Amino acid sequence: SSSHALHFDRFLFEYFPTGTDFPAVDVPDEAGLDLPLAPVQAFSIDDAATTEIDDAFSVHQTADGWEVGIHIAAPGLGFGRDSALDKIARERLSTVYMPGNKITMLPEAVVSRFTLAEGRACPALSLYLDVSRDLVVRGSTSRIERVPVVANLRHHDIEPVFNETTLHEGGPDFPWKKELTLLWELACVLEAGRGKPSANQNMVDYSFNVDWDSTSPDGPGRIEISRRPRGSPLDKLVAELMIAANSTWGKALADAGIPGLYRAQTGGKVRMTTAAAPHEGLGVDCYAWSSSPLRRYVDLVNQWQLISWLQEEAPVFPPKSAELLAAMRDFELTYAAYAEFQRGMERYWCLRWLRQQGHPPMSARILRESLVRLEEIPLVFKVPSLPTLPPGTRVQLAIDSTDLIDVEVRATYLETLSQAGEELPVDAEMEAEVEAAAAADTPAPADTLPETPAPLTPPAADEAPTA
Repeated sequence: SSSHALHFDRFLFEYFPTGTDFPAVDVPDEAGLDLPLAPVQAFSIDDAATTEIDDAFSVHQTADGWEVGIHIAAPGLGFGRDSALDKIARERLSTVYMPGNKITMLPEAVVSRFTLAEGRACPALSLYLDVSRDLVVRGSTSRIERVPVVANLRHHDIEPVFNETTLHEGGPDFPWKKELTLLWELACVLEAGRGKPSANQNMVDYSFNVDWDSTSPDGPGRIEISRRPRGSPLDKLVAELMIAANSTWGKALADAGIPGLYRAQTGGKVRMTTAAAPHEGLGVDCYAWSSSPLRRYVDLVNQWQLISWLQEEAPVFPPKSAELLAAMRDFELTYAAYAEFQRGMERYWCLRWLRQQGHPPMSARILRESLVRLEEIPLVFKVPSLPTLPPGTRVQLAIDSTDLIDVEVRATYLETLSQAGEELPVDAEMEAEVEAAAAADTPAPADTLPETPAPLTPPAADEAPTA
């Protein structure tokens, strides 16, 4: 019925041949979980569109410092391995993100039951950091409990009053200012302790908002693309606390002899493994994805392993488990396919944006040779008429045509706007599209799905935010 339907249905045909509806399942009852109530007031920090709220934080002052809580939603307490819900999550393996839509890993009713929504005491796996007055982490404790969530903070509400400027020059008082400031100061100490700067700083994230109530000659939907600097205080705060949780829990599993699913990086190559191994990019001894169990099957698996550890029971996946290795391999392949689809749909909507604007002249930065990236939207492509100019040079381009079926754009060099000052930063997120574009005769997809967590997803550790 439209070019959008062509691309979306082609993806569904391959990965969801029976459709995206969930089979009828029983939703776990929280009332059946006999968990202690945590004496905290927790709050989450997310994008406005986030419904799968996986993480929240709390701050409690002690006699000689603070107890900082990192609280992760615990669907792993509501259903176990080989259950009907496990079979659903095992088949989907991840939430699929795309502009204007998403296909969740778990049924909406299950997400609603376990998401860390304000006004509820939610089942959670909590990591408490014992922090001294000079912000030294002296130790940690993990607990299974119900956590009162009193606020779901949103980026668009908090960032105007909590940013680099207000932190250094002061700003208006607002709820949670004291707690956020302390967590940001702790995040700076944690970052320095790793010896690595937070990932992907000085980059820009793009938000794609589709108004499905509007239509155009190209089909349903009208797109708005907005820019947001990456590496803000909120980004650093969330990223560093997620790194702390994922590295601490990964080490706890390794010390207990319980296998888990880890992200490792050696020699610049990121891979997944069932044994704890260093993540050189993050500067940690090990890193087990554990902070997004509502959205990624890997995190759900690690949560089951952590629950087994805390309850002193045999692990759900024992050492040398063939099922654990199979889940890891299937996740890697599926996650990569979902990421490629997301990149493709972001590229598609970039072209829709250009068509909405009437194919106006656009400024761009040279990445290398004939490869450019537009400055206003995250679109990378080749310009054959581009003269030989150094990377980082700003140029003006005429957008000659766009093709929504092949998802291609053709442009012509008009003029040089400014000589190269410094090269455009290229992070792991952009590297894939640059390499693909350099190797192809046609332009490559737009931004790739980050390597941590995320979007409709908050920024996470070694990977950028997802959609």
